[in-house]
Amino acid sequence: MKYLFVLATLAMATTSEALPAAPSTSRPTIILVHGAFVDGSGWAGVHRILTKEGFPVVVVQNPANSLADDVAVTNRAIAGAAGPVVLVGHSYGGVVITEAGSDPKVSSLVYVAAFAPDQGESVSSLIANAPAGAQGPPIVPSADGFLTLDRSKFASAFASDVPSEIAQFMADSQVPWGVQAFEGKVGTPAWKSKPSWYLVTEDDRMIPPDAQRGMAGRASATVVVSAGSHAIYVAAPETVAALIRQAAEAASVAVSPSE
Repeated sequence: MKYLFVLATLAMATTSEALPAAPSTSRPTIILVHGAFVDGSGWAGVHRILTKEGFPVVVVQNPANSLADDVAVTNRAIAGAAGPVVLVGHSYGGVVITEAGSDPKVSSLVYVAAFAPDQGESVSSLIANAPAGAQGPPIVPSADGFLTLDRSKFASAFASDVPSEIAQFMADSQVPWGVQAFEGKVGTPAWKSKPSWYLVTEDDRMIPPDAQRGMAGRASATVVVSAGSHAIYVAAPETVAALIRQAAEAASVAVSPSE
């Protein structure tokens, strides 16, 4: 029995030495929130980069029926995270993180070609007040209260720098977006009390770059400008991950114990 015990102890020691180190608990959890017409699978490239660097990452799947429903799903992800959270929102996902980001666990916000509404604003009101001459997105309403993008215009409007076969799949696999989400108004915006970062996409045909700059400016966000379409998180995940890394590193410093 003593011989077997020694063998078991040696085996456990060898196994533990072979296992990779667990991600540092001082690192914040990155929660990725997708926008309208798509699902969380578009974050695959960003997820792959950040998890390889040891960040815990959670991808939210919005039901996209109403803003309240999407905020509830994001709040659930925040509650399940260990330690501080960096909330990342793309497009309409920016509305969701603006509402959900007031949670005390949220250390910072990252907007990726996203709406960053003020109190009482919605995607609907922001589009209605777009800069002069801006072309609106090719939204097609349905009779039952949901919105989609014109499939024939999806690639040019949403994903002009994404490989054509992927852009076509995104167009064909659209998630219908509820009018209640489109018109959902924000309460107290989290960017008024939390540091934020914003990635402006210069070739965006869904949210005009000037509108992005305006929202980033009033949020006092750290701004990075990049060439890219509205789907930059799919086409250039390294660019998006780099900005998220900045916010995450700032959050890690903020929670580190003083020496």
